[in-house]
Amino acid sequence: MTATTPAPRSRTALFRPDGSAVRVLVVDDEASLAELLSTALRYEGWQVHSAGDGAGAVRTARAFRPDVVVLDMMLPDMDGLAVLGRLRRELPEVPVLFLTAKDAVEDRIAGLTAGGDDHVTKPFGLEEVVARLRGLIRRSGAAQARGGESLLTVGDLTLDEDSHEVTRGGESVHLTATEFELLRFLMRNPRRVLSKAQILDRVWSYDFGGKANVVELYISYLRRKIDAGRSPMIHTRRGAGYLIKPGE
Repeated sequence: MTATTPAPRSRTALFRPDGSAVRVLVVDDEASLAELLSTALRYEGWQVHSAGDGAGAVRTARAFRPDVVVLDMMLPDMDGLAVLGRLRRELPEVPVLFLTAKDAVEDRIAGLTAGGDDHVTKPFGLEEVVARLRGLIRRSGAAQARGGESLLTVGDLTLDEDSHEVTRGGESVHLTATEFELLRFLMRNPRRVLSKAQILDRVWSYDFGGKANVVELYISYLRRKIDAGRSPMIHTRRGAGYLIKPGE
């Protein structure tokens, strides 16, 4: 799937205590994936460096001093656990998000046991990686939110990025994890038409092999929960995509 440039969106920005950009190191030997991740993270306003192997990761971390690291478990010169050990000698407190193979349960367990802070499995959605990194950065104290808010609001619809609570008109709306990520992406881009390709890139796997009609399916799920019996907020622009805006 070709990465698309995310549209401008309303969300709480994270900054280091001195006001500078959050620093992220992405370590993966798959160049296209590293670039896709880096593009998404730069769009958060973060400064991103990347490395394609373990030795490069250690060298870059020593000079760059990242606030968080995205680390693939399988690298050409050493495994992720060895890299983690070397990184922690340089930066004892830096949080690490492991990227693991979908069927490598033992890798995920080993990573967390060895001191990794979180993991996502390949293939993954970019929104999930961003959300996991935001959580790690906040918990580590490496950065803080401007304004101290984690709420997205469009009209009478509110989404809390930290608690994952969604309400419309004060009434709670229960969403699945995928529905939540889709709604979050829409609400970060109020009144902006998002194409199916953009939505697939940001909500579903970076190499999602399904058809674009999965977007139509989940849009219909959201409409049943968000718009049922209320003024519609989720709209279709035929041939272009979908947008969310306050109900009229």
